[in-house]
Amino acid sequence: MPHMYDHDWWFFGMHVFWWCFWLILVVLLVWLVVSTSRKGEARRPETPLEILQRRYAAGDITTDEYEERKARLGRDTQR
Repeated sequence: MPHMYDHDWWFFGMHVFWWCFWLILVVLLVWLVVSTSRKGEARRPETPLEILQRRYAAGDITTDEYEERKARLGRDTQR
């Protein structure tokens, strides 16, 4: 024989489902706003030394070229 309160568990489950739905929706909206705002931020340009380090790390230049150019950049910045 069904009890009068058997449907309370179903109602409670739906209540939890809707709370989870709205929580997930809010989290997704916040993530979307934050991720799109970061794309619009102005990035600072790379310094010549950072460019040199990136090229060396990528294997575009040899160790000798890297050392020579790094020393030249150091001399240029001291002037």
